[in-house]
Amino acid sequence: MNFIENILGKGSDLNALQMSIRGIIIFIVALLLIRISGRRSFGLHMSLDNIVTITLGAVMSRAIVGASEMVPVVVSCTMIVLVHRILGWMTVKNKAFADLIEGKKMILFQNGSFIRKNMDKAIVCEEDVMQGVRRNVLTNNLDLVQEIYIERNGEISALKK
Repeated sequence: MNFIENILGKGSDLNALQMSIRGIIIFIVALLLIRISGRRSFGLHMSLDNIVTITLGAVMSRAIVGASEMVPVVVSCTMIVLVHRILGWMTVKNKAFADLIEGKKMILFQNGSFIRKNMDKAIVCEEDVMQGVRRNVLTNNLDLVQEIYIERNGEISALKK
């Protein structure tokens, strides 16, 4: 036990080598946890996925700098990942739950005009919408666009006519 304490240090009084070793351990743990969490953690960018990413980073950093002990941090992060995985599974299996957790897509443009009520709800302006149009349809010409949506993850998508 004394050997491990000498390598990892104790508390926040750590030297560079101890902090580096902790960083390597946490990196490997984080890699394993992200693999357990699944590809959606970094692929979908939904609020559920952003929460797990931010929370893991915040909690794991505590172990690296010695603000918290390593084992409780790893256990806590494992629980966060398991909750994320369960909630992700539930959103796949139940549309009502998915709508509650992740929201619904909203139409922002249809029949040649913007839907201001939905734009206000989504807190986007015309320039935000046009940025999505330029990115997705590669045009500034709304005459070529049938519909524009703000997706559940906040991205703007457009359908060509």
